Amino acid sequence: MVEKSPDAFRTISEAAEELDVPQHVLRFWETRFSQIKPMKRAGGRRYYRPADVELLKGIRSLLYKDGYTIRGVQKILKEDGASYVAGVGRGEIEPRKREGEMASAPPPGMSKPAPRVGKGGKPAPEGAAAPAQPLLPLGEVRVVVNRLSESHADMLRVALRDLGEARRILDPSQSR
Repeated sequence: MVEKSPDAFRTISEAAEELDVPQHVLRFWETRFSQIKPMKRAGGRRYYRPADVELLKGIRSLLYKDGYTIRGVQKILKEDGASYVAGVGRGEIEPRKREGEMASAPPPGMSKPAPRVGKGGKPAPEGAAAPAQPLLPLGEVRVVVNRLSESHADMLRVALRDLGEARRILDPSQSR
């Protein structure tokens, strides 16, 4: 196979191979990121410019390496622009971690949400309305990995303690 110049346009199969993603993923990304605009020839054949491939590398890095969601990458593109995302793809820019942005899968070390439980402690049927989360028994502590600053975590601990106290006042059966 003849190696193309870095300035040459790439077909969708060449771009997909370079990015190590299936072609349908590139087509899907085109529907989600308006900044991806490959040139289309007669018959709909796509040709990606070098700048398109750089942007795709940045999107791939943010999604797959840094754990952003599609919506999170859309926000970065809107706020920081395509050149920022392309810089991430080239490895020139280390993406900042953004407040409230997390991939749909929990990062390593974080557990998945507990399965839903219905009446009597039995698993809830599929499609059933989500019940209110049961309260933890007083004094029970769960260790949760989070991305809060220590000061925010302290504020939440104080609020939780205050809520527990309010719960004891309002529900006499919870008194110690």
